[in-house]
Amino acid sequence: MDTVVEKTSRRNWLSAPPPAPRLPEKEVAHRYPTLRFQVFMGIFIGYAGFYLIRNNIPLIAALLLEEGWIDKVGIGLVANAVLIAYGFSKFFMATVSDRSNARYFLPLGLALSAVANMAIAWVPAITGSLATFALVMFINGWVQGMGWPPCGRVLVHWFSTNERGWKTAIWNTAHNVGGMVVGAAAAAGLAFTGGQWQSAFWFPALIALGVAVVAFVMIRDTPESVGLPPIEQHRNDPAKVETHVEEEAGMGYWAIIVKHVLRNKVMVLLALANVFVYALRYGVLSWSPVYLTQHHNASVFAGIAGFSLFELAGIFGTLACGWVSDKIFRGNRTWTGITFMIGVGVFLVLYWIAPVGTPFWLLMVYLFFIGAFIYGPVMLIGLQALDMSARHVAGTSAGFTGLFGYVLGATMASTGVGWLVQHLGWGVTFATLTGCVVAAMVLLLMVGPEEKRLIAAHDAKVRASGRP
Repeated sequence: MDTVVEKTSRRNWLSAPPPAPRLPEKEVAHRYPTLRFQVFMGIFIGYAGFYLIRNNIPLIAALLLEEGWIDKVGIGLVANAVLIAYGFSKFFMATVSDRSNARYFLPLGLALSAVANMAIAWVPAITGSLATFALVMFINGWVQGMGWPPCGRVLVHWFSTNERGWKTAIWNTAHNVGGMVVGAAAAAGLAFTGGQWQSAFWFPALIALGVAVVAFVMIRDTPESVGLPPIEQHRNDPAKVETHVEEEAGMGYWAIIVKHVLRNKVMVLLALANVFVYALRYGVLSWSPVYLTQHHNASVFAGIAGFSLFELAGIFGTLACGWVSDKIFRGNRTWTGITFMIGVGVFLVLYWIAPVGTPFWLLMVYLFFIGAFIYGPVMLIGLQALDMSARHVAGTSAGFTGLFGYVLGATMASTGVGWLVQHLGWGVTFATLTGCVVAAMVLLLMVGPEEKRLIAAHDAKVRASGRP
């Protein structure tokens, strides 16, 4: 068993900081709300910064094709390198993040991603071959995985169970904000340089470096690290899952992960559900421009409008899902997710069976509500993983579900849906996507009994404490 001295001797600048001396109660009451808002804005702005430089290839793909040194297959390979790397990194970097100081971990990942993007822009040898280009983008995708886990860690430590759904929903819209800003940043860079594609990488990267500094200034790792009591104690709102770190003092960290994540039936079920949720998200989103133009004879611009509307709907759906989860279902993420998946199923079928000649505005209504409903479960499964795991492996648990969603679900949505459309047509494709809705609901239903038990135990603790 590690002694305190041994643990301290292995501590480095990236490690999670030790608890600071507890502040007087009067100061706690004053500092807690201020720091909570500051830390929340730190992870919101910081995570939005990652989307400025995650994968800017699609923004300038037309310019790259015009130059002739890369073809469509090459662009697809480079873009997929980011996706695959991010999926694996979201899990493996989470195992590091859970033991690290979020104040350093998130800005470090953002800065490294910015450096990778600037290297692509300023080092011609990188884009001199497809292999080196894909390799650097793979590295970029890997350090991008340092964004979500520390944010999950902060949400768990600074926001308690009965408020976390709404707070996580608000934070989750950061990727929509970043996704909107990157287009403007890339356009500004292209305008400034007369259309040089490199500016779509280095200009957003410079902004991201500034965001990394802001995140470092604002984020604090845990309340205990700045002399405040744990959030569960401060708000008298116990966690759904108790953490018994002392009982695991002699275990290696991977043994702890195996115990709490890999052999945890709930985490495996959530990860499998996420496969189908992500297959639906990207299966509808990525192929909506093609479906609208080929099947409904819409213009290319109309197809792009459907793509943008789907993403915009995600903001409303995510916020609504967080509020409904906390206020209507009182923290029961399972039934919230199932309700939203029913919504996905209804509008997916309406979108599917709409005959050729259906008014375009009605197709957009269907697409809007598919996006609004699907982005709820996208956010919610990660939140469930945070809620239903021990605090010291919360980020790893959420990263595990993300690994399945990105590597398996997104692959099903791109390669799988493409194959179905090519060989079996749109009817079979939409029938398969509808089957994904059913599969996700069944897996979430299997999580339900355990979540119901945890909620009952949580409510009993609250009643015992005398909290109204």
